[in-house]
Amino acid sequence: MSVPHITGVKICGLTEEAGFDACVEHGADWIGFVFFARSPRFVTPQRAASLAARGPGRAKTVGLFVHPQDEDIARVLEHAPLDILQIYASDARAQDVAHRFGLPVWLSIPVAGREELPTSCPVQRLLIEPRPPKDATRPGGNAQKLDWSLLAGWAPAFPWMLAGGLRPDNVAEAVGVTGVPAVDVSSGVESAPGIKDPALIASFVQNARGVREG
Repeated sequence: MSVPHITGVKICGLTEEAGFDACVEHGADWIGFVFFARSPRFVTPQRAASLAARGPGRAKTVGLFVHPQDEDIARVLEHAPLDILQIYASDARAQDVAHRFGLPVWLSIPVAGREELPTSCPVQRLLIEPRPPKDATRPGGNAQKLDWSLLAGWAPAFPWMLAGGLRPDNVAEAVGVTGVPAVDVSSGVESAPGIKDPALIASFVQNARGVREG
């Protein structure tokens, strides 16, 4: 008998205690902190460390960086205990970061069509998301939804994750259409930019995994 797949869940852009505690309570696999100043979800290394201390070891911590220099990452790691580095960068730069810091690296891959889907993974995981609007001030976290049909039947041999426009009311459909092993949400579980809603977090995790209470 095959064991049913349990969809991995990452909640990104935590800035406050209630949201962090909800991620831990409802069993998120990864909790993300954004170290990109243009984002409304930006946190300092010290703030990330303070939040992470509320639930050590209960979920893996992911630090998101946009085209970072080594010193940017090192400055964060002096304070915040990150398990994973998620970056926007080239394949070669992502490999450099993995080698330099000895941590798993996830590489964000914005796509607009099936022909842009990657055929190999230079690091530990790829994060597939829609290309940002031309006038966007940040490469991700724009609440855009990818056309999931682009991913139907796509079954790469490497770990990957889906992001972009996911919410509690559509994540089950996204998982069903794409067969994705893990999902990433930020604005879809917020009551305001950077402020997570515990009830939405609970619903998102439950729906991503096909779990219902009661």
